[in-house]
Amino acid sequence: MAVFSTNEFKGGLKVMLDGDPCSIIENEFVKPGKGQAFNRVKLRNLKTGRVIERTFKSGDTIEGADVVDMEMQYLYNDGTEWHFMQPESFEQYVADANAVADAKKWLKEQDVCIVTLYNGQPLSVQPPNFVILKIVETDPGVRGDTSGGGGKPATLETGAVVRVPLFVQTDEVIKVDTRTGEYLSRVKE
Repeated sequence: MAVFSTNEFKGGLKVMLDGDPCSIIENEFVKPGKGQAFNRVKLRNLKTGRVIERTFKSGDTIEGADVVDMEMQYLYNDGTEWHFMQPESFEQYVADANAVADAKKWLKEQDVCIVTLYNGQPLSVQPPNFVILKIVETDPGVRGDTSGGGGKPATLETGAVVRVPLFVQTDEVIKVDTRTGEYLSRVKE
């Protein structure tokens, strides 16, 4: 198992903390005028999603977590679990609601997601950065509402609700940034 020293800490590094896999969100090296240098680290527990703040003395080491990020194709949802397949080996993995979390509102069959595995079990699911989805319901646009601020809510085929410009209609296909949940553009089929 890999061991990381405080000088190797960086955002995204996966480490074991209190028996749980964690991902480093933020790492700040602090050298006070008096006393020993230390690292103030924010970590996200990959099992619970909780954010923890810890301080490590300079030179401390921490064990690396045995987690793997893999690209997998989303297959289907059976009501309680989400099924993913690794395209090369056709091996299937089942993720529960805790692993999928907020990603479920962006998942469409056949999309390729990044699934984090810990001991062979899905720990978290990251949807693609941009998804193309069809609008199933939105208020009708009024003639003349072509520019300016504002917008209206639109329900997408996956159930997600995004804010769209007034000129966008039901049954149109749009591109959405899943990281921010914002409308980007209309897409022609």
